[in-house]
Amino acid sequence: MGCTSTGAAGAAPPHGISWPTFHGDRARTGWNDHEATLTPAILRGHGLTLAWQSPALDEVDVSGTIYAPHAYASPLYADDVPVAACGGAPLSVLFAATTSGYVYAVNAFEAAASGGSLAAGTILWSTMLAAPIVVPKLDGSLPLGVLGTPVLDLTQSPPRLYVTAIDAAAGWRVFAVDATTGAILPGWPVTIDDAATSATNENGPARFLDATVLSQRGALDLSADGRTLYVPFGGYFDGSVGWMVAVDTVTPRVLAATSSAASMSPSANGGIWSAGGAAIDDDGFIYAETGNSPPGSAAARHVWGESLLQWRRALTLSATYTPFNYCELDRADADLGGASPMVLPDLDPTTTSTPKLLAMGSKQGNVYLIDRTHLGGGLDARPSCDAPSSQDGSLLPPDAQPQFGARGPLNVFGPYSETYGSNNYAKMRTTPAYFRAPSGSFLFVTGSSKTRVDAIDPAPPSVARLRVVTAPALPAYLAIDAADTSLALLNPGSPVVTSDASTGVVVWVLDENAQRLTPLVSPSTPRPILYAIDGTTLAPLWNSGSTLEVGGKYMTPVVAHGTVFVVTDRVQAFAPGP
Repeated sequence: MGCTSTGAAGAAPPHGISWPTFHGDRARTGWNDHEATLTPAILRGHGLTLAWQSPALDEVDVSGTIYAPHAYASPLYADDVPVAACGGAPLSVLFAATTSGYVYAVNAFEAAASGGSLAAGTILWSTMLAAPIVVPKLDGSLPLGVLGTPVLDLTQSPPRLYVTAIDAAAGWRVFAVDATTGAILPGWPVTIDDAATSATNENGPARFLDATVLSQRGALDLSADGRTLYVPFGGYFDGSVGWMVAVDTVTPRVLAATSSAASMSPSANGGIWSAGGAAIDDDGFIYAETGNSPPGSAAARHVWGESLLQWRRALTLSATYTPFNYCELDRADADLGGASPMVLPDLDPTTTSTPKLLAMGSKQGNVYLIDRTHLGGGLDARPSCDAPSSQDGSLLPPDAQPQFGARGPLNVFGPYSETYGSNNYAKMRTTPAYFRAPSGSFLFVTGSSKTRVDAIDPAPPSVARLRVVTAPALPAYLAIDAADTSLALLNPGSPVVTSDASTGVVVWVLDENAQRLTPLVSPSTPRPILYAIDGTTLAPLWNSGSTLEVGGKYMTPVVAHGTVFVVTDRVQAFAPGP
């Protein structure tokens, strides 16, 4: 660990790429358009090999039992990080966090350091933030330290990494870590507990429960000025109301909080638990999807299950959208909030009457397109349950949808069901990725179609490309542009798109390769598989086979400078073979 160099002097590290948060930016677009090396032709002809892997990350001892680390948090990446242990030399650094309660900085490319060569995969620093607790309902009783993806603020000096971790004694806390040293910055951590959230709750009363019930799985996000950090919470197996918490990063404290329902009951009510967390648009509005509320709570005041919520900076609710069939979703535990929103870059207003858009998925396998300036819902309660599909408040395709026999939301991963939607039956728990071509805007989405409506066996398609259809003075809508015909993914993470501007499009997907309820603590747990897919044909180009170690669920890779990075129980890097 640290900056120990060996052998001949190394080359200068690459420059120009940062991936500081889940899906790359606060809008969650998921597109790296500066990747000239990893083209479909290269992948088709040469594939990738395991270029290097770091040492195994730290195990943890909980009450005398040793647990392996698991990375649920997706990796982050930045060039030109002045690592203190290397005399401030600017390095390309991958940041990782694990269930063991550790956060790491790992050297991404061989580089010159101290007159020699610093090997790729060298752990530059590691910091233990918490003594984890074992959560019985977490994938086979895993210890929990860090679950949600952190966020980097590269505008600060020194750059800082915000991370949430659960400590057996102190509960949930937010840390600001010096990205150059791993040191916890003065004034941190900030404790997030019932006292802090109740004092600032915009939608109370509600209880912020302990960590055996309350999950901080969603990725963190940061306001454009870096002054406010957003931290989402949901419940394990329907055990808690959902929360969004805003943390002041200048004067470290809980600035604001809001529960998804004014409820003191320890039951599912609008959990914000999906891996992508919240998205933030250029106007500073925050968006998150919520999970199910109790059946029978339709139109109850201040109950926001199965909804897209928009807040202002201090978490004042400013707009809502709730699907027309949310009562069926509540009964089936088919969370809208199984997926996460993505804010599209603004479209040319001469091409459509709805240039400010947001896209999101759901456990049903539907993908929704939303006009961010008109979400359509109220601020007091969800609508009644008797609206037809044609009156759904999202931007609907003009033609009748086969599952409704009328206009309605677009079903991408099927077969469509309003009964089978929970656990292994769910069809989408991911965030769309954006791509802009000369011909217009596209979304890539991932999910797990099923062989039949009452089955959990996967079937193609698992990857689809959706076109954002526009016409002057008319609302935009989504249409399926292409879908893969061969992939039957069991539990994929969100797609990441790479290209060289608008050419050489590749879609990267990390599939857990196991059903949602498969425990991760067994020696027989299947290994995840990383896929590269041609963005034009949607044909698979390459996959990692059995190379990856077991990590967490719903993770994404990071791609930079011709290398693909995945964190499992270690950092593993893939690059073109000979």
